[in-house]
Amino acid sequence: MQTLVSPVLDATAAAAHSPPRAQPLPRRVSFSVARAPRRESDPKKRVVVTGTGVVSVFGNDVGAFYDGLLAGTSGAGRIDRFDASGFSTRFAAQIRGFSCDGHIDGESDRRLDDCQRYALVAARKALESAGLAVGSRAMGKIDQYRAGVVIGSGLGGVREFSAGVQDLVRKGPKKISACSIPLSMPNAASALVSIDAGIGFRGPNFSIATACATSNHCFHSAADQIRLGRADVMVAGGAEAAVAPVCLAGFAALGALSRRNGDPGTASRPWDRDRDGFVLGEGAGILVLESLEHAMRRGVPILAEYLGGAATCDAHHLMNPRPDGRGASLCIKRSLEDAGVAPEEVNYVNAHATSSPAGDMAEVEALKQVFKNPSQIKMNATKSMIGHCLGAAGGLEAIATIKAITTGWVHPTINLFNPDPAVDEFDTVREVKQLHEVHVGISNSFGFGGHNSVVVFAPFRP
Repeated sequence: MQTLVSPVLDATAAAAHSPPRAQPLPRRVSFSVARAPRRESDPKKRVVVTGTGVVSVFGNDVGAFYDGLLAGTSGAGRIDRFDASGFSTRFAAQIRGFSCDGHIDGESDRRLDDCQRYALVAARKALESAGLAVGSRAMGKIDQYRAGVVIGSGLGGVREFSAGVQDLVRKGPKKISACSIPLSMPNAASALVSIDAGIGFRGPNFSIATACATSNHCFHSAADQIRLGRADVMVAGGAEAAVAPVCLAGFAALGALSRRNGDPGTASRPWDRDRDGFVLGEGAGILVLESLEHAMRRGVPILAEYLGGAATCDAHHLMNPRPDGRGASLCIKRSLEDAGVAPEEVNYVNAHATSSPAGDMAEVEALKQVFKNPSQIKMNATKSMIGHCLGAAGGLEAIATIKAITTGWVHPTINLFNPDPAVDEFDTVREVKQLHEVHVGISNSFGFGGHNSVVVFAPFRP
C-alpha cells in the first residue's frame, strides 16, 4: 500500500520523540564593515591596454580624434551621402573623406560595407599602436592560436543589406549579390579582421550585437578570454556605419533623433533641459588587450589597465530604460566589484549620455545610487560632439577614457546651455576641457533591449 505521509513529515515526527540536542550559537554577521575590494594581482590574469585604433568623424588617428574632443568641436553636419531632403532629420555626425589606403586592398575596399572597412582600418591602427604592425617581426612572434578578435556591431552591414533589398525589388531575385548576406552580418567585421592575411588570429573569435551596449560587452568578453587563460592577446571593440536612409528613417520614426536641422552643431545636448534626441553617428573604436605577463614579455608600452566590467539587463522595455535606473546602477556596482574598486576610488565617468529625454536622467539616477558624493567626479559626454555611434559608441568612448588617463585632460561636454537640475551635483566639464588626474574611470553604455554594460579603466601600476 502506498504511503501518504512524506519522508519529511516522518523525520519531523521522529525528531519530536528524540532527546533535545544543543543548538549552535547563531553566527554574528556584521553589516557595518564592508570587505575591502581586491584587485587582480596575477600577471596572467591582469588585463592591460597596449593599443588603440579609431575611425571617427575627426579622422582615423587617435591623436586627432582626441584633439577634436578636447577642442569641443562638433562633428555634426548636413548629410550629403544621400538625399535626405525628405527626412524629418537631415543631419548626422557623418564620416567624410574616409580612406582605406595602406590598410585594405582595392578589391576589398570596393566590395566591403563601410562597417567592415571601418573595423579593419581601426583594428590595423590599434595593432600598429601596440607594436604589432601587420608584417612586422613582433607580429610574427605572436602565437596565433592564443590571439583572438571580438568586434561587434549593433546593425552590421546596413548599406549592403539595403542594396540587396533594392536589387530584389527593382531587378528580381537573380540580381542580388552573392555577398549581400555575408557582408550584412554583424559578425562579418570580427571574422574579416582575423581573415586579414596580415593578422590571421586563430584563437577566440566571435561577435556581439547588443545595440548601443555592444562595444563594452566585447571588451568585457575579450578580457574574460584572457583572464580564463584562453588567450594572450585580444583585439576588441565595435564598428558601425549607420548613416544610411533606412537607419535615419527608422530612428526618426521612433522619435529618437534631434530635429534641429537649422543648427546641427548644437543638436546633441546631453543633460540639457531642451534636449530633443540624439544625433546619429558612425565609426569604429578598437583596443588591443593583453595579459600583463604577455605585454611585459614583449616590452611594449602599456596605456592603461582594464580592471573589470559587467553586464545586466533592465528587463523593462525594448526601447526605454528603467526610469529608476536600477538596472544600470546594478551594472555599475557589479563592474566595480569585478574590478576590485570601491565607489570612492572612481573620479571620472564617461557617460552614455545620448541627449535623449528619458535616457539621460535614468543614467544620472543610476550614478547617484552608486556614488554618494558625485561632486568629486568629472563626468562628460563624448556624444555631444561625435553623436551616437550605436554599436561603436562604447569603443570610441573607451578610447576617450584611456586618453583622459594618459593625457591628464578630460574633454568638455558641449551644448550644455541649460543644465538639467538633476546633474547639478556633478562636474559635467561644461564647454571647456579640464586638467584632471584620473584615478579610476568608468565608461557606460546602455542599449535598446535594456542591455547595460560598464567597463572600468585605470592608470597602469606595476
